[in-house]
Amino acid sequence: MTEQHKKTLLVVDDDQDIRQLLCDALSQKGYKVLEAENGTQMWSHLEAEPVDLVLMDLYLREEDGLSLAREVRERFVMPIMMLTGKGDETDRILGLELAADDYMMKPFNLRELTARIHALLRRSYQVPPTTGSTINQDHDCLKFGSWMLDLTARLLHDQNGKLVTLTLGEFSLLEVLARHPDRIFSREQLIEQSRGLETEVFDRTVDVLILRLRRKIESNPKTPEFIKTQRGLGYFFQGPVRTN
Repeated sequence: MTEQHKKTLLVVDDDQDIRQLLCDALSQKGYKVLEAENGTQMWSHLEAEPVDLVLMDLYLREEDGLSLAREVRERFVMPIMMLTGKGDETDRILGLELAADDYMMKPFNLRELTARIHALLRRSYQVPPTTGSTINQDHDCLKFGSWMLDLTARLLHDQNGKLVTLTLGEFSLLEVLARHPDRIFSREQLIEQSRGLETEVFDRTVDVLILRLRRKIESNPKTPEFIKTQRGLGYFFQGPVRTN
């Protein structure tokens, strides 16, 4: 990895041994690695220089890693990977779906961790051309309004070809809805059919993801054009949806 293209990673963990392990391993892979043991240090790094990916412990000693991740998500577009040593599945899934793009349990396999970081960076920073076709014509795509959902690359493009950042949960939910326009899904059905969502997730998680999607794809999230609510039943996607 050349200096010009070297990606900068920020490791946020209050365990010094874990931070050192990650810094050493990721530096050997050619990444520039910054480290922070708390939110104050994290914000200092984020405000001082561009960061390409944040690797954060979900359970910091004196702070809520999930809350920090949500704040990062609101202010920045870089991918976030969560690390957690706590065995509560619901907490981990909530952290993943509401704020992060991926997660791994401690103790983790370093080879798998670096591979998943590489995949997140490749997916998040794949920039389409600004002129001509921005979508590989061999890819399966769904088109609605001025949007194009690339199911093969798992990317969302606006009418100008610009990428819109979606978390794993957001993309999976949008894919299920857009594949079946005008079909009403209950929250339970959306959880069952969405890749990246698990049955342990609370119903309110779906509501939060819907809210986040509306903010990203709707001209007016309060009066949505695409993702509609059927009172007492669930949600549906109002077509038409075109395929390539």
